[in-house]
Amino acid sequence: MLPYGRQSIDERDIEGVLGVLTGDWLTTGPAVGAFEAELAAWTGGVPCVSVTSGTAALHTAYAAAGVGPGDEVVTSPITFVATAATAAMLGARVVFADVEQDTANLDPAAVEAVTGPRTRAVAAVDYAGHPAEYDALREIAARAGAVVVGDAAHSVGSRYRGRPVGALADLTTFSFFPTKTITTAEGGAVATADEELLRRARRFRNHGLVRDPEEQREPDEGDWHQEVHAFGLNYRLPDVLCALGISQVRRLGEFKARRARLVARYNEALSGLAGLRLPARRPHVDPAWHLYAVGVLDGRRREVYERMRQAGIGVQVNYLPAYRHPVFADMGYRRGMCPVAEEFYARQLSLPLFPDLTDSDQDRVIEALHAILG
Repeated sequence: MLPYGRQSIDERDIEGVLGVLTGDWLTTGPAVGAFEAELAAWTGGVPCVSVTSGTAALHTAYAAAGVGPGDEVVTSPITFVATAATAAMLGARVVFADVEQDTANLDPAAVEAVTGPRTRAVAAVDYAGHPAEYDALREIAARAGAVVVGDAAHSVGSRYRGRPVGALADLTTFSFFPTKTITTAEGGAVATADEELLRRARRFRNHGLVRDPEEQREPDEGDWHQEVHAFGLNYRLPDVLCALGISQVRRLGEFKARRARLVARYNEALSGLAGLRLPARRPHVDPAWHLYAVGVLDGRRREVYERMRQAGIGVQVNYLPAYRHPVFADMGYRRGMCPVAEEFYARQLSLPLFPDLTDSDQDRVIEALHAILG
């Protein structure tokens, strides 16, 4: 089965991991800071805090922003459920705003319609690697006194109006799952230029421990002393995975370029195929494509999905609108509340896209689609 996404691992990655395995540190050591510094080179210098997954990154970002009971978090329904779930688990009410028809990113007009005095965060999702409209979202959030969280699980390496993802929101979260643009096997990160948010994020990923004597409430206990002022969790990404991340970040430029070439080949080969809508790209955006998400028209999405799978081509659907998961339905969320998102979901199909996808394998995908829809 040809997968829809897959990691790209070469000798550089293996050597980096072996260097840690034969060294003194496996958990939190020098590779952690080195990985965070390498990643910051892609965020315009915005500091990064590595964590154990993209979900942990979202949880850490919301916690750093002070999200809690009585707050509302506005987000997109076209996302993996973690974007909403982590806010709900902190006690916030999740408010889903509809998406734009072309990009499936948050529609600023829909966000403005649902923001209010209880809005603590607006969480944009850079669907498929295409950044959301951050300038408009930041204006809306500022009027509500809220922070903007950029769920950039798909978009590390992307740029918006000449600025890198990681420097667009108050807090940006990344995922390094194997299907993403770069991988640490499991892993994630939070980027923020705000010193106080950065301090909170670093503490939250390390049990909330306070080690600086000047900040401790019992500073005279001894050099061993550490104390917790606010609860956190163990979300520390270990050295052995950060070593893989260092090598992967150094390959990010080549990954982005290869994905762009594959997207261009898909666009050229599929542009005239009836019954298929190709991904949109706005002129002020330079995406690091994570997904090649087409729209299958005329109610044929399930047929195309099943026939492609039967042909050994691992297409995927990304995503069921988050509020349609039973856990949200049980809280009173209803189908149809975001009609553009529902329409997008009914048509969406992700074709294989990853750096090691060969031209011949991509041609196989293209030929299969033409055979089904032609």
